Amino acid sequence: MDVFTFLVGGKAGEGVKKAGNAAADLLASRGLRVFQMDDYQSLIKGGHNFSVVSASMREITSHYMRANLAINLDARSYDIHRNHLAEGGIAVFNSDLVKEGEGVGMPFTSEAKRYPDPGLRVGLGAVATLAVAVGMSAEELNKFVSSAYKRGLENNLAYAAAIHGKASPLLGGKFKLEKGGKPLPMLYGNEAIALGAAAGGLDIYIAYPMTPASSILHVLASHSETLRLAVVHPENEIAVANIAIGAASAGARAMVGTSGGGFALMEEALSLAGMTETPLLCILSSRPGPSTGVPTYTEQADLKYALGQGHGEFPMPVASPGNSQEAFYLSAELLALAWRFQTPAILLTDKHTSESRMSVDIDASKAARPEPLMHSGGEYKRYLDTKDGVSPLLFYPSKELVKWNSYEHDEKGITIDAPEGIARMHDKRRRKAQTLLEYMKSQRTVNTYGDGDSVIFAYGSTTMSVLEAVRHGKLKAKVVQPIYLEPFPVWEMERYKGARSVAVEVSSTGQFATLLKEKGNIDIDKTILKYDGRPFEPAELAAQLKGAL
Repeated sequence: MDVFTFLVGGKAGEGVKKAGNAAADLLASRGLRVFQMDDYQSLIKGGHNFSVVSASMREITSHYMRANLAINLDARSYDIHRNHLAEGGIAVFNSDLVKEGEGVGMPFTSEAKRYPDPGLRVGLGAVATLAVAVGMSAEELNKFVSSAYKRGLENNLAYAAAIHGKASPLLGGKFKLEKGGKPLPMLYGNEAIALGAAAGGLDIYIAYPMTPASSILHVLASHSETLRLAVVHPENEIAVANIAIGAASAGARAMVGTSGGGFALMEEALSLAGMTETPLLCILSSRPGPSTGVPTYTEQADLKYALGQGHGEFPMPVASPGNSQEAFYLSAELLALAWRFQTPAILLTDKHTSESRMSVDIDASKAARPEPLMHSGGEYKRYLDTKDGVSPLLFYPSKELVKWNSYEHDEKGITIDAPEGIARMHDKRRRKAQTLLEYMKSQRTVNTYGDGDSVIFAYGSTTMSVLEAVRHGKLKAKVVQPIYLEPFPVWEMERYKGARSVAVEVSSTGQFATLLKEKGNIDIDKTILKYDGRPFEPAELAAQLKGAL
């Protein structure tokens, strides 16, 4: 079996996400590479949640919706997922809530009622059933539950043992999975962004919660002492951005994070950072809009929004990671880039990357670290008009005047309105943009995978779906993923002009395909779009790509 997929569905508040996490950890502990996708409504209780966990001996970059083992904890989940089975797949349903189901019935609810908080315990029943199906003994399950379900451990052990006993005659060892090598850790994309920035020297993170960026705040707040950084939760996103600029002006490496609506409130401050030449890393995690949109689902429709942030003209790199591992390194890299060139930078991601969890192999020592140009002596001019447009930095306490100014200013930061001075500072910022562009030509700005005459273009989270679709469909094509979207790496794109090409993205208007044409002069032969709030499923995408190629 190349890929094994486990699906668990149920109501919010029944431990469905926890069951998905535990299932992913269980499979990862056997040395498999794992990808986990969580699907949930914007509800605290009720509704329908599910997690899909796909595992393989090889690298895996997407979940599959056809499950080998689907466990439905309520009737709604059974109705939705009863047909989401792979060939030879097994459906397990909660026999207390589904009276005439097809598959294997398990009394998850009635058994849970023997213990406190039964509604929170049924998710553990799904994990115990998975353990049975992949051939784990009762002793192995006990050991796993002891590490994964520590709260109320005694009752958890008893409940898991009871489900294991009931499931063993029906499902014992149905799926013989190979064991891989050394288990790899798993990270959500937001965890990777948080830890990558910390490894890159982050001093302070400021944010107001907004799905799907919220968990960056949770992760860093939970580990602020260990990571030796400050975490601030102000009253709104306007305060977030302005506090970050103030912190950076005092020498703190600052990062903010939000989604589309929150970023709209930060835009004026982002322009302030452009004028004051403030190093600032901004995380923009997209969800379907406009307005509140669909808060807990995914879309890539904020591409032009990210590229067009701020009024006036100033350099602002924008990059998008293709998976959790890349998110770790890219957050550190963008933080370093912001400080090297004293400018705001945007890490553009979306719900699918932010809230999907996958196996990673990370070396934290390889995270980039900021190396800003510092003042070395003599009279200090905050906006010294240098050859490359980058001025040296100096922070208080200092005997020298350090003035950061939102008005147009001279080299010392004093407000001006004379035409010659205005033009001079415009020229300085434009030279800095050109210096940034030349520097990016020596950096890795594009990822390429595979080989073939045809080219599939993707960026951000859709890259994961495309790579898995190419593997699934055994397609012969080169996958090209621009990591940096501003400055757009036209020097890398020139080689693909004239090739038969397909662009794949999660938007309704083809913003990425338009960018390829406008910036790279690449004519896209076919655009494959998805805009229902869900990421591409690799088997379905493989069929679309076959038709396009």
